[in-house]
Amino acid sequence: MNPPAPTPESRERRWVLLLGLLAAAHVFVFSATFPFFSVVDEQVHFDLAVRYSQGNLPRALTPPCDEALPFIAIYGTIEYLWPPSSQPGGRIAPPPWTYPIQVIQQNLLAKRDLWREKVKNHEASQPPLYYSVAGLWWRLGRILGLDGGQLLYWLRFLNLPIILALVWVGWLTARKVFPENFFVRLAVPAFIAFLPQTTFYAINNDILSPLTFGAAFLLLLKFWESETPVPRLAAATGLALAASFLTKISNLPLLAVAGTFLALKTFWLLRDGKLRPAFPALSTLAACALLPMAAWMTWCKIVFGDFTGSVLKIQFLGWTHRPLAEWFQHPLFTPPGFWAFVRGNLASFWQGELLWQRRPLALPAMNWFYVLLTLALLLVVLVVLLKRQNGFSARQRPALWLGLAGLAAAFAFFALLSVKYDFQNCFYPSRAHPFFTSGRLLLGLLVPFLLVFAAGLDRALGLLGTTAKFTVLAALLLFMLAAEITVDWPIFPNAYNWFHQ
Repeated sequence: MNPPAPTPESRERRWVLLLGLLAAAHVFVFSATFPFFSVVDEQVHFDLAVRYSQGNLPRALTPPCDEALPFIAIYGTIEYLWPPSSQPGGRIAPPPWTYPIQVIQQNLLAKRDLWREKVKNHEASQPPLYYSVAGLWWRLGRILGLDGGQLLYWLRFLNLPIILALVWVGWLTARKVFPENFFVRLAVPAFIAFLPQTTFYAINNDILSPLTFGAAFLLLLKFWESETPVPRLAAATGLALAASFLTKISNLPLLAVAGTFLALKTFWLLRDGKLRPAFPALSTLAACALLPMAAWMTWCKIVFGDFTGSVLKIQFLGWTHRPLAEWFQHPLFTPPGFWAFVRGNLASFWQGELLWQRRPLALPAMNWFYVLLTLALLLVVLVVLLKRQNGFSARQRPALWLGLAGLAAAFAFFALLSVKYDFQNCFYPSRAHPFFTSGRLLLGLLVPFLLVFAAGLDRALGLLGTTAKFTVLAALLLFMLAAEITVDWPIFPNAYNWFHQ
């Protein structure tokens, strides 16, 4: 007896599973290729993960803990900031673990003293969710018998299940918003799988933001469509919003947009006379979202002195507040400055912020490609949304508007931070480049952003058939991957990476 033919839905699920596996393979290869520790504060994120694995919540800006220090001292390379020509003999020294044990011990003691004297963990007040998960993953690696460099890379490889889950959330969101559009439904998880964002290849709390707010975005859309929301959906939505807050403070503008979205939903319920039956769901959502946020803010106020825990970090970095009268003298309010701000955020959103030998690990031509393509497709979506005929459906419009509003709010938030502070002698941002241009801080928007991006690409390709659209998509993804391999190729043989452990 022949097995039943697969349904269209089962075939689509297989495609999504394949994209998830490709995403995991993509993240694995590049995570293993990059040595430790990247310039985007990977040492301090690693230290916090180890501290949380011990149940040790930091209460001050302290040096790395005793368990983390040997890993930092032994397994890190200076090549992110220094070229071989800057070193004695014009070459990078061999990895410390290749020396005799007596030499390793001497180097470890010297570096340990240096770190204890001069380095403090300025990320100590960051929200706890990522570090709690990473701490459990670290302990699991210990239980499995891993140690040394293998254990260190094991912590990085936590990003694999995260990216797998993110591909699935992206597909579920696209399927909900575009149930009739097969191209958009697969384009969103495909872009997640091939995104050349270097944040996915390091230990950091930014990696969790796309998943937590992506889940919140999907649940917000379900909540919006519910005629009378039920408490179970409300609880899930509230907890997802709380998880976004407990992952990264930079998600605050996204939460503000989500709050506005929920306020509009509450207004419609009031207008339609459905507020009373929806009240249990609304109160459940508020409790599940606000209580965890309030608990963490209370902790920060008690331990760090302010509700977000950011004051100590700002003091450590040496930033000072600019007088309000000087805000509008900022170069952001000039055409070149505004363009530098927009271009820097969009370019680093796609390609990341890593340096290698003190040079950006990104192709300038690809930066222009990503920025111009993004702006063009966002404009396409905005124009279609503003049209009264032949626009997006009633199901699609709230999702696309929410994605665009989130992007606008994030840019406004980073603009405010840029003009608010004098960055003094800080390396980044600096007085010479006084802009927040960190695309990784936009990653909470990844799912709604790619939903808008894929919708714009679908509209831009116009009357092309499905096969032609997928041909263009495949060519675009291969082009992105080829560019990423080209720029990262010199790092693959690096003696400090996973392949040489």
